[in-house]
Amino acid sequence: MENDTVTAPARTTTGVTRRSLLRGVGALAGAAALAPALPLPARAAPASTTAELVERWAVLQTGGPGLDLADAHVKGAVRRVDRAATTVLATLDRTAGRAALWPDLADWTRSNTVTTTFKRLRSIAVAWATPGTSMAGDATVAADVVDGITWMHDHVYGPGIPRFDNDWDWEIGSASALADALVVLREPLGDALARSTSAIDHYTPDPNLWRADRQIATGANRVWIATVVAVRAALDGDEAALGRVRDALSDVEGGGANSVLAFVDGGTAEGEGTGEGFFRDGSFLQHWKHPYNGGYGKELLGTLSSLLHLLGDSPWQVTDPELANVYAWVTDAFDPLIVRGDMAASVCGREIARPSKQGHVAAQTVIEGTLRLIPSAPEATASTLTGLVAQWIAEDTYRDFLAATTPASVVAANALLAGGPTPRGVLVTHRQYPAMDKMVHRRPGFAVSVSAYSARVYNYESIQNENLHGWHLSDGMVLLYTDDLGHYSEDYWPTVDPYRLPGTTVDTARLANSANFRETSDATWVGGAAVPGATVGAYGQDLHARGSDLRALKSWFLVDDVVVCVGSGITAPAAGGVETVVENRKVRDGAALVVDGVAQGIGNGWSATLDDVRWAHLSGTAGYVFPGGARLHALREDRTHTWREINIKYGTDTPVTRPYVTAWLDHGAAPADAAYAYVMLPAADADGTRAFAEACGTADGLRVLAQDADVHAVALGGTIAANFWAPASVPVGAAVPGVSGSLHADGPASVVVHETGGGADGAGGTAWTRPTTVALSDPTQTRDTVVVDLNRDGLRFVSADPGVTVTRRGAGWRIVAATAGLAGATVTASFV
Repeated sequence: MENDTVTAPARTTTGVTRRSLLRGVGALAGAAALAPALPLPARAAPASTTAELVERWAVLQTGGPGLDLADAHVKGAVRRVDRAATTVLATLDRTAGRAALWPDLADWTRSNTVTTTFKRLRSIAVAWATPGTSMAGDATVAADVVDGITWMHDHVYGPGIPRFDNDWDWEIGSASALADALVVLREPLGDALARSTSAIDHYTPDPNLWRADRQIATGANRVWIATVVAVRAALDGDEAALGRVRDALSDVEGGGANSVLAFVDGGTAEGEGTGEGFFRDGSFLQHWKHPYNGGYGKELLGTLSSLLHLLGDSPWQVTDPELANVYAWVTDAFDPLIVRGDMAASVCGREIARPSKQGHVAAQTVIEGTLRLIPSAPEATASTLTGLVAQWIAEDTYRDFLAATTPASVVAANALLAGGPTPRGVLVTHRQYPAMDKMVHRRPGFAVSVSAYSARVYNYESIQNENLHGWHLSDGMVLLYTDDLGHYSEDYWPTVDPYRLPGTTVDTARLANSANFRETSDATWVGGAAVPGATVGAYGQDLHARGSDLRALKSWFLVDDVVVCVGSGITAPAAGGVETVVENRKVRDGAALVVDGVAQGIGNGWSATLDDVRWAHLSGTAGYVFPGGARLHALREDRTHTWREINIKYGTDTPVTRPYVTAWLDHGAAPADAAYAYVMLPAADADGTRAFAEACGTADGLRVLAQDADVHAVALGGTIAANFWAPASVPVGAAVPGVSGSLHADGPASVVVHETGGGADGAGGTAWTRPTTVALSDPTQTRDTVVVDLNRDGLRFVSADPGVTVTRRGAGWRIVAATAGLAGATVTASFV
């Protein structure tokens, strides 16, 4: 994974309190008598020498000398190692006058050629050192790798040889692959080992800095750099460098401004660094403002877990108390976003445009990293993580982790599963990530993610000629995860129409590759409110499209198995056409589309414009309801494209064809204040969809209470959800027949009023006498206070979160929330 080419800001020198703390921790950590701040990874014996660290790293590469080759999964992992190495060894050029080690890797203007060459050498070296492979211990194979490494030092990689293209390849990609190869091949290398470690040290000398102009390394890049330095230092017996690696993780030299262990918004050095890293709400940003849990975030976890394994229970162990935050990454930043093995694409950045990173691949890195963390975790945390890993492995029936991972991870997973752990169970939750403008809603049979962007977060990333068609990935994209676990694998991203991503409202104008990437919005209103302990929430986006004058207010109200999508103010004076995409699904053969009870065509090329549509159902996907009726456009098509079209760097030219069903609402050219309202029912069959449509507008069904420039609001069952774009009132009496009242907000806010069940004694109670939660937030993250008036009698105040004041106002209640500093987080007040 290559890094961006933006220039980092100058390192600041503020944050004295944290700097003083970290310097003390760094100095004390060097003393052998210091007790570890946290339990450390379980090992056969502590490591007191650098040679023992090298052996630890070798075991991570090969699985160790005691591999149980009678175990089917171990045998399969060894076979994968062998097959990969055999494939590249067969085409290795050994001739004296060669211009490259492999004929297909001869473009020495691309730094990726250097990295890929070293990766192939590492593949062969690891296979040579892994018991059970066809080349294990073969002296000829070892000589081939040593010769290849020597050739690279003579011609491409070493002091005195100019670097070219991307710094990431020189200091991270090539250096880490070479270091891994050196660890397993150190004996055949003999005295030549020093030349290789010297070359690595030339390119990657400092665990805090990187690039030719020595910028501050941040986020995943800092962990990668530190790991390269650590492995090189272990090989060289460089104890001082190992101490600097330990301190670099906490950024001791920078006063903690870019610590990878501290939460970015943790308060100790807030505002000093680049803002890259993990946030307390589970968000992860890299390259300044790109959401990246499933890209750089998962790489940070995977690499850091290996580095902690390397340094643990040694004189160079990490002692920063904020190391405990790493466990929260797993539970908050990854678990909600891994849907039965598939990482939510909205947080994978440009990696979605890589054929090697489809769908379920990202979760493998998270599982591997978590396996390495478990031995070092406190007992209760280890139990939680064990249940997570057991669940992740069991529920991904599309890509078998044990049939895809490394020998070392198979050994670790086998040991974990042999203990008979209780899997966590199906995750049912509604999670919002205000720091990265993303949301995920998870129910037993499905999950929905929403991707937005604001003045705080970039729209999409397209660097290094990757993700060329990501224009609308954050324009309200709604991804639905169902029992079709391979939907977003199997070539979805190169074949889906990038102008019709589901959920988006878009200007249909054609765009150039990478147009308008790495841009923020003019708007701050993105976010929502979530009811704690329930799968109920409101989410919204004030969409200011990049490269267009399109403006739209978009809301999603999620109540258990119902997703209500509301839009208004859709205006684009200069647009030739604007659409809201209801669905764009890669379907299995024969997926039936039924509209208002009538089956539609199934052949490639079928299309129709259907008037006054009340409901539709796509088998294997969801039901769709249009409460006020809609003119629905629908299309079936086989789409044929190549990965190269969206990724010049890593894509292939082989055409792939996939069938799609697309449905959209056409707002026409130059729309002014257009609107839409529709409902997604992922768990419903056709009959259930029809029944939901028939109930809309009744006391028992969905009611759209407001849909204008000031507020979007809906009522369903005992829930009223509203997104206030401006000061406004919602007449909510219709939500509960026979009871009058209103819900008012004094400005931008997201508010959910939710009945939570029976009365205090467990009885049902009458309407609005049951336990009721009011959840609210400031999605703009700019307001000091939010004032909400719930004008309804019959409610008794029970409690409120800190910073929330509740007072009587007539027959109802005034709720005043101090929202400054909450960064979009939800606060609540409870009533009965």
